[in-house]
Amino acid sequence: MAAKVLLGLAAGLAASSDAAAQEQKAPGDPWLWLEDVGGERPLSWVREKNAVAERELGGAAHEALRVRLQAILDAKDRIPHVRQHGGYLYNFWRDAHHERGIWRRTTLEQYRKAAPNWETVIDLDALARDEHENWVWAGVTCLEPRADRCLVSLSRGGGDAETVREFDLVQRAFVTGGFALPESKSSVGWIDRDTLFVATDFGPGSMTASGYPRLVKEWKRGTPLASARPVFEAGPNDLSASAHKDMTPGFEREFVTRQIGFYSSELFLRRRGQPNGELVKVPKPEDANAYAVRDQLLVELRSDWEVGGRTWPQGALLAIDFERFMRGDRDFEMLFAPTSTSSLDGVTVVRDAILLTVLDNVKNRIVELRRDKNTWQRREVGAPAIGTLGVSAFDDIESSQYFLTVTDFLTPTTLYLGTAGVDARERLKAMPAWFDPAPYSVSQFHARSRDGTMVPYFVVMDRKAKHDGKTPTVLYGYGGFEVSLKPAYSGMIGAGWLEQGGAYVLANIRGGGEFGPRWHQAALKEKRQKAFDDFLAVAKDLIRRKITSPRHLGIMGGSNGGLLVGAALTQRPDLFNAVVCQVPLLDMRRYHKLLAGASWMGEYGDPDIAAQWEYIGRYSPYHNVFKDKHYPRVLFTTSTRDDRVHPGHARKMAALMDGQGHEVLYWENLEGGHAGAANNTQQARMWALTYSFLRKQLK
Repeated sequence: MAAKVLLGLAAGLAASSDAAAQEQKAPGDPWLWLEDVGGERPLSWVREKNAVAERELGGAAHEALRVRLQAILDAKDRIPHVRQHGGYLYNFWRDAHHERGIWRRTTLEQYRKAAPNWETVIDLDALARDEHENWVWAGVTCLEPRADRCLVSLSRGGGDAETVREFDLVQRAFVTGGFALPESKSSVGWIDRDTLFVATDFGPGSMTASGYPRLVKEWKRGTPLASARPVFEAGPNDLSASAHKDMTPGFEREFVTRQIGFYSSELFLRRRGQPNGELVKVPKPEDANAYAVRDQLLVELRSDWEVGGRTWPQGALLAIDFERFMRGDRDFEMLFAPTSTSSLDGVTVVRDAILLTVLDNVKNRIVELRRDKNTWQRREVGAPAIGTLGVSAFDDIESSQYFLTVTDFLTPTTLYLGTAGVDARERLKAMPAWFDPAPYSVSQFHARSRDGTMVPYFVVMDRKAKHDGKTPTVLYGYGGFEVSLKPAYSGMIGAGWLEQGGAYVLANIRGGGEFGPRWHQAALKEKRQKAFDDFLAVAKDLIRRKITSPRHLGIMGGSNGGLLVGAALTQRPDLFNAVVCQVPLLDMRRYHKLLAGASWMGEYGDPDIAAQWEYIGRYSPYHNVFKDKHYPRVLFTTSTRDDRVHPGHARKMAALMDGQGHEVLYWENLEGGHAGAANNTQQARMWALTYSFLRKQLK
């Protein structure tokens, strides 16, 4: 997630001035100055701490591991995942010869070959060199179905703020005088070849308190951005506003979204030229996700919905004819009904079918739905019962084909090309085996949490390891934002940890989405402690089973998972001997004032409200670490260019603990955004430091 980092970015500069403005309001925080992202004094502190961490964790073993991980990341026989646009398959690729990466294309016929003939479309290394910019690829949006024009997004150093430029795929060149947006957290979408929906920084008052656009405008080619026609305006305390056009032939519709909070939104259908206004509200529950699929409206429920004389259950997927719904009909059909162990993990739309990815006890299966004579037909898709299945559409509009990825902890990811209606599929690519799976086993256990809830978790370890409590073990968790953690193959984990004799544990705690919205909502706001209780219960269960012991048990998590391990560190330091805390939230008193933090109050609550700070303050790691307690050693990692979770969280926590006399190491990458690394070289370095730390602490 840089050479030019000292220049800062808009969010970083805002954070710098915010730190100065808040200093008078937080006199009890002696480390507030570390929130100044690009300030000379904080960066001097960062360089000093980086040198200490690199000196201690470096050496021959670390360098050998770094080289091994770099080779895995740069390997040419990785799977080049693709998406079709206008008859070509496109892929973004990094390796040892393309550090920043290339955007390239080939045909399906070529892609089937072991060594396809790729055509480079954009060489990001050359572009960065020519323009003297620290460009990091941030994605592309093409005008379908011809896809001869695209909007290319690039960020400086890997942050969420991006520049946008129009690109001609026929000429393979940026369009002179074409659509272009300066750096901002923007949302753009095609209406037609000469018109865009644009939500960006239009100047003072145009961004929300969370730092996202609140104005949507229609921008015509050849006109100044300042003259773009207003379409919608969200409130300053909303999360964001955006718009898009559904390009499905015969069902073209324009939609505007008002994102009120992280889990609440309003959806509007734009009907041009209406006398009472162009925007017609789609009357869905605010916490539901709704979208059009040809003639149907699909609604994913986060809460029970009583409508039309019936109550539809939380976690269900509903369907109804779009136009009849807009006229007031509410005779839905339920396409998916959750159970105590199953939830809807994903919805993929192809030309004549919908593919539901279902998560059942943290293992995937696929259901295909087809509409025939006004009724929905369903069938279970015959797919490998191996663990994790990923489904993605072959293209945006025209094809009945789809990509299927199959993976688990010990099986290298394999990519297939499937077609709706049949189970036969074509094997296209497979990831190499980066480590020998034969010595290892995968087990799923359940731990009883404090309130009696049974929490599943996976253990990957040497099948010959003795259950004597001496196995070095890393426990990983997240537990937030309805994100599901599922089994997946990782060369980093295999080479960096399993081959070193370690066990890897993945915890499916509440706050995540493994069992649908109910599992997530069980740990929201005042119930956040349940996520921490679940994580600690898994740690205690590992010790009870003698898989490991506190001396040999470490924990790791990033972002919200960084908050998780920070809370575990402060609440039960006796259970662990190492903590890896990556790009974390830790100062929960000020999180909502830093960068995108205000957008997460739906998850954690508002610390400015006394009743909510009462429960937030009980677990805020920055406010619950004390000089007279003994804590396991911690490695904090973050990124200067992270403009999502402020690096001040990790900086201040490390400084506070160090000042209290606790053993901490700190490493901050000078670019990389919220991912912590902007290229393969940085990723290899970050993970080599991480696993070197864990090996040292837990052996």
